[in-house]
Amino acid sequence: MTYAYYPGCTQESGSKEYDLSVRAVCERLGIELKEIEDWNCCGAVHTSVTDPLLAMTLPARNLALAEEQGLTEVVAPCSGCYKNLRTASKAIQADPALRQEVNDAIPGHTLQGDVTVKHPLYAIVDDYGLEKVEAEVTRPLKGLRVACYYGCQLTRPRDEFDSPEKPQAMDRLMQALGADPVPYPAKTKCCGGAVLLSHTHIVVDLTGKVLMAAQKAGADCVALACPMCHVALDAYQSQIERALGTRLDLPILYFTQLMGLALGVDRQRLGLERHIVSPAPLLERLGF
Repeated sequence: MTYAYYPGCTQESGSKEYDLSVRAVCERLGIELKEIEDWNCCGAVHTSVTDPLLAMTLPARNLALAEEQGLTEVVAPCSGCYKNLRTASKAIQADPALRQEVNDAIPGHTLQGDVTVKHPLYAIVDDYGLEKVEAEVTRPLKGLRVACYYGCQLTRPRDEFDSPEKPQAMDRLMQALGADPVPYPAKTKCCGGAVLLSHTHIVVDLTGKVLMAAQKAGADCVALACPMCHVALDAYQSQIERALGTRLDLPILYFTQLMGLALGVDRQRLGLERHIVSPAPLLERLGF
């Protein structure tokens, strides 16, 4: 299995541990990731409200670059990047006039065919298969109660991969790793990450509700798949505790970090020391 890999801006900076763990897990499973050469920003959260054509063009250039490398399946770990690349791909497939307009806007490159965009979660669960993942587990995560947090972008645009209201792919993956996913009502609620700096009080309120719901469900940690959500739930957790007047102390881990632990990947390759809320006490309790 070979995919074009779109790391996105945060994978090489603030969420380096996510990039490290994605690459390490895929290597362990024999999934080849070929980074897209000369990739550019996907447009983040701003272009769609300021310049609709640019919101299509920036992701489309990355798809064209992947195609030039002979690859028509792209994986993007960041939920926002995944949504943007996939939205552009689907829109361009459905509208020949838009395809021409976008191609005219990326001189030197032409998006010829249809490129499929997947999140690594779905590439692993659907393409690789949970039975094969389970067969590779060497250190089952027995006794670990995980709140799987999908956020508001991972299941968009609506498609065949998962339910936008009650997604289950990450829960099923955690079960394959030997962990116990806990049911709780906030798994698809927005964390407010897009207004993290401008309206911090909103993020504290929204993220606080997610974390309180996870804690009430008895979770030992939260697993997620989005760098922006990780900043909100991890880096701002102390502010949330002060605002709520309570102690949370919930480690926030990327799903690939938990995969790496269960698959026997060297901990040094998973970036576990980069978190604000340290997972060390929890991992020690589990014997890691």
